[in-house]
Amino acid sequence: MDIWVIKFSAHVTITDRKVALEFLKSNVQANLPLHVQPRAVVKELTWGQNLGSFSPGEFDLVLGADIIYLEETFTDLLQTLEHVCSSHSVVLLACRIRYERDNNFLVMLERQFTVSKVHYDPEKDVHVYKAQKRNQREGL
Repeated sequence: MDIWVIKFSAHVTITDRKVALEFLKSNVQANLPLHVQPRAVVKELTWGQNLGSFSPGEFDLVLGADIIYLEETFTDLLQTLEHVCSSHSVVLLACRIRYERDNNFLVMLERQFTVSKVHYDPEKDVHVYKAQKRNQREGL
């Protein structure tokens, strides 16, 4: 998904845990023309850790594909989204809801973000959710 976005002149930060970084770099090199590659930054990110390497509210758009599956990561994932998003950021999450616990993340997300389902593919059982950080003044 990140490679596709880069082709439309966006500057993209592609993140994953340390063990996947070499694969991501190879993917960028294999799939992007040389003149486009500088717009793609591959960076380490383990949810909830070393968030200081990202500026608060740094990203306009956050794309996540199949990242809602380990309940023990939900709090760290939410903390990370809260850090890297501003009230103007848009988060698009594509996922399968395999278990009831996966819905628990969406409930957690709705405490800090407005969340709506924007697409569902019944053949692949994939949901796409849009989330935007709630205004600090909401709920006052």
